[in-house]
Amino acid sequence: MHSLAGCLSVSSIVKQQYSMKAALIAGVMFIIINLQSKAQLKGFSIGPYAELAKPMGNLEETHKNGGGVGLSADIRLGKWGLTGSAGYIHFTGKSITTSGGTKDIPDINAFPIRAGLKYRLAPIIYVKLESGVANFNKGNGSAVIVSPGIGLRILGLDVQGKYEAWVNDGTNSFWGLKVGYNF
Repeated sequence: MHSLAGCLSVSSIVKQQYSMKAALIAGVMFIIINLQSKAQLKGFSIGPYAELAKPMGNLEETHKNGGGVGLSADIRLGKWGLTGSAGYIHFTGKSITTSGGTKDIPDINAFPIRAGLKYRLAPIIYVKLESGVANFNKGNGSAVIVSPGIGLRILGLDVQGKYEAWVNDGTNSFWGLKVGYNF
């Protein structure tokens, strides 16, 4: 019973830390959106996004579907554009049965930071290529991100399909669906 109480208190501490991080991200987003609304920089937009991630390859064998949130921005330069985003993504680990027994794979919690280029194929359709770094929670290192994708942007609504690879000692990759609204 004592160890269960210890797990519950550790769980509540972790939840509090994530709640504080979410509140910090929301506060920063509010400040940036407020400042951006006062700025008159033509072609600049910023806004929140949410994404769903379907693991592939080795990541699919060890983790369930993931989800994340963040803040993205872009600067339009004619048909080209510069993009950037920062956020949080979570993949729940699976329990894997091997000849040696059952092994619980730990969750992945990462803070990806991406920057890249976007090219408009048509007024509302674009392709993009981003790169960056995914910093893992609890000092578990980082990975280089490579992420090509295609998207549709109508007014402020931005819907994007993408492939994302995290390269470290190996490659973890996923298909992603990212939906955001830019102001």
